[in-house]
Amino acid sequence: MRYYRPTTTAEAVAALAGEAGTARVLVGGTDLLVALRHRTVEPSLLVDIKRVRDLRPPIDVESRAITFGPTVTMSAVAADPTVREWFPSLAEAALVVGSVAIRNRASLIANSANGSPAADTAPPLVALDASVTIASTSGERTVRLRDFFLGSRRTLCGPGEMVTSLRVPRPADGSSSCFLRMTRRRGVDLATVSVAAVVERDGRATAGLGAVGPVTLLGGPTGPVALWSEAEVENMVDELLSPATPIEDVRAGQTYRAAMLRVLARRAVLCAAGRRDAREPIRLTQEGDS
Repeated sequence: MRYYRPTTTAEAVAALAGEAGTARVLVGGTDLLVALRHRTVEPSLLVDIKRVRDLRPPIDVESRAITFGPTVTMSAVAADPTVREWFPSLAEAALVVGSVAIRNRASLIANSANGSPAADTAPPLVALDASVTIASTSGERTVRLRDFFLGSRRTLCGPGEMVTSLRVPRPADGSSSCFLRMTRRRGVDLATVSVAAVVERDGRATAGLGAVGPVTLLGGPTGPVALWSEAEVENMVDELLSPATPIEDVRAGQTYRAAMLRVLARRAVLCAAGRRDAREPIRLTQEGDS
């Protein structure tokens, strides 16, 4: 295995293209180095992009969006005041990735580029309609993150390509979001199930669903909600969870995972709805209540 540290994006993608799919990009390395140690991946070349001069900055705040570069860490995402204001669900997801030491190294973009259906930051990014830009020797192309995932550990980023930026549009006024996950134990563990909910001013909702399908799934958007009755919320959750296909594995049984998905989805929707006006999560009313 060889190691290469390019200084431009063009050099990086040329090196990747020259290895016929046997090269790997190194940025945070928190997943890759574990895989190398266990020999689950054996690349012929490691392309370390941390010194590439023409990459997008870690966090670029614009009037209509935030664009993240490949070197942005989970700790930086969670601490950024604009991220916390615009995308509370993303900040919450970044805060539960691994340990403090891992968050100080782990790359936000790599967390999605790995294509794991249990990636913590993928559900909020999918719910927030994020898009990624992929670079190759032929140029660049941009795709929505929800279309980027093809299957477990499979994405649209092919041999000789790398993701160079991730763009999240500014949410509409009067909307907010919330992220919740469940694991077998607190701390460094993969999600058993995770949900990120986005609720608009009129009550319409979308959700990113993690660890309940071969890829991170998008639920919704639902129709508007006015009364927030028990029946309306249950119907909303039904619609948001319709794409989910939970399975049984070492982390949870299928029945348990499906039940916990519903619990978390309901809580996340109510949390996001309560945050719209900086309130506590709203209290549900029964049908017929004023």
